[in-house]
Amino acid sequence: MSFFGSAAKNQQTVNPQAVAQAEGELEMIMDLFQKLGNSCHAKCINKSYYEAELSKGESVCIDRCVSKYFATNTKIGEKLQQKMESGMPMGI
Repeated sequence: MSFFGSAAKNQQTVNPQAVAQAEGELEMIMDLFQKLGNSCHAKCINKSYYEAELSKGESVCIDRCVSKYFATNTKIGEKLQQKMESGMPMGI
C-alpha cells in the first residue's frame, strides 16, 4: 500500500506528446517575456540608474510598451491564423 492510499488504482498515464507540446508552449512564453522585458527595458529605462525605484515616466513608458507589445503580438497571431485557415502560403 502506498503512502497516499491505493494510488495504484488512480494512476494516470502521461502522454509524452502532450508533455512535449506543453514544454514547447512554455518555452515560447518564456521567450516572449524575455523579448518583452529586453525591448521595454531598452526603450524606457535610463542606462544610468539614479534611483532604486522606477520613476513615474519610466513606469508609464513600460505600461505603454507592454500594452503595445501584446497588442502587436495579438494582431500578428490573428493574421497568421487567418492565413493558415485560408490555406495561403506562409512566405515572407
